[in-house]
Amino acid sequence: MTLWEDLQYRGLIKDVSSPLIEKLLNEEKITFYIGTDPTADSMHLGHYSSFLICKRLAKYGHHPILLIGGATGRIGDPKPTSERDMKPIEEILKNVEGLTKQAEQIFGFKVVNNYDWSKDINFIDFLRDYGKYFNVNYMLDKDIIRRRLSSGITYTEFSYMIMQALDFLHLYENENCLMQIAGSDQWGNITAGIDLIKKKTNQEAYGFTMPLITDKDGHKFGKSEGNALWLSKEKTSSYELYQYLINTDDELIIDYLKVFTFLTKEEIEALKKEHFAHPEKRIAQEQLAKEIISDIHSKEDYQRAKEISKSLFTGNVGDLTDKEIEQVFKGMPFYTYHDKEPLIELLVNNKIATSKREAREFLTNNAISLNGQIVNDENLMLNTNRQFNIIRRGKKKYFIFKKES
Repeated sequence: MTLWEDLQYRGLIKDVSSPLIEKLLNEEKITFYIGTDPTADSMHLGHYSSFLICKRLAKYGHHPILLIGGATGRIGDPKPTSERDMKPIEEILKNVEGLTKQAEQIFGFKVVNNYDWSKDINFIDFLRDYGKYFNVNYMLDKDIIRRRLSSGITYTEFSYMIMQALDFLHLYENENCLMQIAGSDQWGNITAGIDLIKKKTNQEAYGFTMPLITDKDGHKFGKSEGNALWLSKEKTSSYELYQYLINTDDELIIDYLKVFTFLTKEEIEALKKEHFAHPEKRIAQEQLAKEIISDIHSKEDYQRAKEISKSLFTGNVGDLTDKEIEQVFKGMPFYTYHDKEPLIELLVNNKIATSKREAREFLTNNAISLNGQIVNDENLMLNTNRQFNIIRRGKKKYFIFKKES
């Protein structure tokens, strides 16, 4: 299977600027770039699905450049509905630093910052050297601009296209970068860069887009959509990522395996057959979680996330660390307790039981466990050597008690 055929099988080709791209990818070794603006100090799973193209093409001998938009991030790519909020410079610098470090760690390719070549361009030079090559009618015809005309678009947002085209030109002239790759919402900006290179150098450049990856509700993975799964372990733990991936809908799972993993076509088709023969085992979802978490975090993080999930399913939560408990039960209310507060009073005072009588019935019937162990002693005290204690009533109701400081 050629590289082009592999990309088509995975559904990673949407818009293509030239039919020559297939030949370039299959037969040449070219430099290409993909970029993102520093809207946060961590990438999310949406970035990951796009940036994996770097590893795919690098396996075939191509040379990726990852661009962090320290300049374009100060302007903001036009949104379909409204203008982006201008972020403080200090926040942008912090985000650039975070994304650069993360890109180097996860993807391992050359990282550049477009602020480095944009910061010294003055307004007059910008208009003379770049603005003169853009016809306003041409810009108005771009989809993202056209959709904003009815509600209004500022000159700042309108200029974003020129800035991104400038990036492509700079990398073309200084890094011999022949191609830009991005999500399908960037098609207008890519073609603007190709046109600028043609007008300035009389040479050809290329670009293609990938379909945007969406969740089961049709929303793309992204911070602005409110469903971000961050690549940073501090923002989204391996366990949270595991839980999301293991619960992927069956109708999406095979497409996700194609997009998010490096499994071969043969391996994916075998998994597909095995999975749909026994969908209740979630074989394909487990493989997806393993591939993504091992790549983003580590194999050890994947294994621990799986163990935590199993501990919660079986109720054996005694070996969870305080940090893991915070991650696992994030969003749930935490109750506080005193050193000398007996178990029966905790059950009643926190409405785990409606009365002492009901509490004693729970204890007698082995319905209460503390840190994974069934308890019957109503005068038992919580473990003060740990920050969190977990009380479980029945099979699924968890109550997290945090030691009062």
